[in-house]
Amino acid sequence: MSQIPLIVSVAYQGLSLFETGIVAEVFGLSRRGADRPLYRYRVAQAEPGELHTAGGLRMRADGGLRLLRDATMIVIPGWRNHLEPPPPPLIRALRDAHGRGARVMSICTGAFVLAATGLLNDKRATTHWLFAEAFRRMFPAVQLDPDVLYVDEGSVLTSAGSAAGVDACLHVVRQDYGTATANFIARTMVTSPHRSGGQAQYINQPVPRCEARGLAQVMQWASERTSKPITVPQLAERAAMSERTLLRRFLAEVGMTPKAWLTHERIRRAQYLLESSNLTLEQVSANCGFGSAEAFRAKFRQIARVTPSAYRRVFRGT
Repeated sequence: MSQIPLIVSVAYQGLSLFETGIVAEVFGLSRRGADRPLYRYRVAQAEPGELHTAGGLRMRADGGLRLLRDATMIVIPGWRNHLEPPPPPLIRALRDAHGRGARVMSICTGAFVLAATGLLNDKRATTHWLFAEAFRRMFPAVQLDPDVLYVDEGSVLTSAGSAAGVDACLHVVRQDYGTATANFIARTMVTSPHRSGGQAQYINQPVPRCEARGLAQVMQWASERTSKPITVPQLAERAAMSERTLLRRFLAEVGMTPKAWLTHERIRRAQYLLESSNLTLEQVSANCGFGSAEAFRAKFRQIARVTPSAYRRVFRGT
């Protein structure tokens, strides 16, 4: 990049320290091993005075909303009360910055702030699943998808519950500097660079809605063996339950059948390989347990809504 991007995080009363910390961790730290600074980072107060965070700390930021004028990207952490309208000066500042070309990203309930600007109208978006119904009622012009970790609509991005902000921020790094740099930052954070494979706007990663220890163990076992043939009877035996019980538990706790989940896991693995390796499509297909490259291409397009080749071009630029 010819100019180092400026990332500005917005701060206000009741701020979530965790979500703000995610932004600072990805974009604001100098990392040993990096050959150059990747980003400039600032925090802008949306409200005057000393801020009282949700964790009980008090803080002052780098400046006011004027900082948004020069931002390459603005990040809105979770909003303190999804039913409370954001301050009008913040709404105006976000609209103006976006109009000048800045990208805007929300984490968790920060989507309520972003939606209040009107910038999400007629676009896909996500937020924390707990607030999905309230979001739909308040912003019917937004195409809400609560089943993904984040949604990238180009100049506006939204992410789901707090930790999904890590996925969204790493996605931005991947777009700006490539997979290797995003992986490097993820390693320094001791987190996965591909928590949902080849990214959440293309594929859902179902998670059990309850503790479900039996399912969690068999899902982990299967996820580590996607290159091998795995049958539903094998899953049932591994989980120590009948096939009928396994089916019922998967539908109730994961939201899909064991066979469908296993196919999604194979595609998740394929997405990772398409992003991170030079394997041919035939090699990726074999590595992910598909019987043929043709079957792999058809299933990948069905789930990811793009061809494997197109997906690789998007995420590797090749």
